[in-house]
Amino acid sequence: MSMLTPRGLKGKQYRVTGNAYPRLGRPTRRGRRVALALGGVLILGLVSVGGVQLYDVFTGKTKHAGAQACAGVSGKPLAAPENSAAASTSPSAAGSPAASGAPAPAPSNTAVPQPAAVTVNVYNATDKAGLAARTADELRKRGFVVGKVGNAPAALDKKVPGAAQVVSGPGGLGAATLLVSQVATATSTEDTRADATVDLVIGDTFTALADPTQAAAALAELTKPSPTPEPGHC
Repeated sequence: MSMLTPRGLKGKQYRVTGNAYPRLGRPTRRGRRVALALGGVLILGLVSVGGVQLYDVFTGKTKHAGAQACAGVSGKPLAAPENSAAASTSPSAAGSPAASGAPAPAPSNTAVPQPAAVTVNVYNATDKAGLAARTADELRKRGFVVGKVGNAPAALDKKVPGAAQVVSGPGGLGAATLLVSQVATATSTEDTRADATVDLVIGDTFTALADPTQAAAALAELTKPSPTPEPGHC
């Protein structure tokens, strides 16, 4: 008796009747259909985002947005709009110091001049006697024009902890840069003076001016232009 013969049919023949047979194929998985549908939606989304970015690139919107972002980071305003000439005739322009008769602020000058065009007042804010006179003589040898030489005013006397403090007005910013290069670790401040004179106030740690080679290297570093950021970078 075959092991496939059902009980009760010992030795008897049997056959399968009818024309329907069981399906042996792999049943369709519903999860596969859902995954394919989600994949199609994701591909369509990526294509749409890529199309929008390409549109922004060709229309210049991306560049404008990057410029706005860089302006926000650096704190510098963007270029004035083209109708700035019309804006100058607005009521706010009429209330400017020049229109109201108030004295206009001194123009700023950041161009570094030659030493012969710089007048330096040398002040000693330390207890070391004769330090201002010796420093003034050395500045004359380097081509500077020396103005006043003496003790520092009360506001700065014994109050310059570093090597030196350079003080200038808006019109002497370039001259101050040149003078800062002559003293290692010197600092600079700005006041409201209207002329282009510069004060060199000698501090506690001052020993001597930097040698000409060091001064030239310091000036080159101080006047080095800032690198231009690449498009899209601040």
